[in-house]
Amino acid sequence: MAREAFLRRDGDRYVPGDRARGPWNRETLHGRVLAGLIAHEVEQRYGDADFQFSRLTCDMFRVAPFAPLAIEVEAAREGNRIRVVDGVINSDGTPVARGSVVMLKRADEPEGNVWSPPDWDAPPPEEVAPPVFEGRPADWLPQWETRNISGGLGTLAPKRAWLRETLDLIEGVETSKFVSLAQQADFANPFANSGDAGLNYVNADLTLYLHRMPVDEWTGFEVASHQASEGVAVAECTLYDRRGAVGRATVCGVANRRT
Repeated sequence: MAREAFLRRDGDRYVPGDRARGPWNRETLHGRVLAGLIAHEVEQRYGDADFQFSRLTCDMFRVAPFAPLAIEVEAAREGNRIRVVDGVINSDGTPVARGSVVMLKRADEPEGNVWSPPDWDAPPPEEVAPPVFEGRPADWLPQWETRNISGGLGTLAPKRAWLRETLDLIEGVETSKFVSLAQQADFANPFANSGDAGLNYVNADLTLYLHRMPVDEWTGFEVASHQASEGVAVAECTLYDRRGAVGRATVCGVANRRT
């Protein structure tokens, strides 16, 4: 059975479905859709099995209305070891987001050892109870599945969770691991920037760093840092799979109290 999707391709445009609506305003698009679309277009046009997608940045500098999107991507550099591709997403001719993807050539690891923090000791996702949404309306259900390990939204505690996609980005197109991770990186904002008064920061960007791809569909999130002053927040999550750390997701956010 085909999964629901955030977007449907119509010629050179992408038409959003109802599940693509944003959490702050139903007439806007979710940030994860913008990041995922940049990842998809770059991967389709410039992906290379010899190169690792090492960084994706998505700047969301304008509210993206709930309307069709167009995207243009272009290589800024196609070197032997470093490749960089830039992209711009437009809505009705107006830029709403831009992104950049860095790809690095895979090679043998250098000799020697380098210190790094220990990996988390979280149980695998199948050993963590799924959330219960009994009695909730269908349009309230989240666009992904979360298995909360510790802490959680609205708590003042260390936060850990597993997350996986339940929708495809584009109708009829299997979502790749890179695209899934680009979408999931947006989760760093609500996970790391929420507290006992809820989530009161909207992220203006997201950056995904990867040194390898995860082994399956589940991504572990562990809040590594939240810092804020004068209405500006910076937050970071370490990302895991079953084998260990795969990278990091960072966001900057601006105070945006719900009314």
